[in-house]
Amino acid sequence: MSALPAKLGAMTPECPQEAAEAVPERLGRLQGLSLTSIRAAGPNGLTAIEAASATGFDRFSIQPRISELRRKGLVVASGQRRRNPSGKTATVWIAGLYARYPVQTSGL
Repeated sequence: MSALPAKLGAMTPECPQEAAEAVPERLGRLQGLSLTSIRAAGPNGLTAIEAASATGFDRFSIQPRISELRRKGLVVASGQRRRNPSGKTATVWIAGLYARYPVQTSGL
């Protein structure tokens, strides 16, 4: 068993990896795949189209799952937006465990 962090709320380097491996069992298959892909993207997150590409499913299957994950508090909007292939900007979603870290921005 690992030692507790010295400060309440502090995260050790292992925490994001441990959290990424612990997908809640109560999630549906597409929710789990969506959450895993967003967690794997780290603090830079994914748009719905990027998550769809990462999972191999279309955006119309993945976008509703991201909304469900948001309602469960497992993903949050990062405050950033990125351009999609259509040229429109889309919300970048990050796993809730990364919400306390600054998100890197890339040029739009």
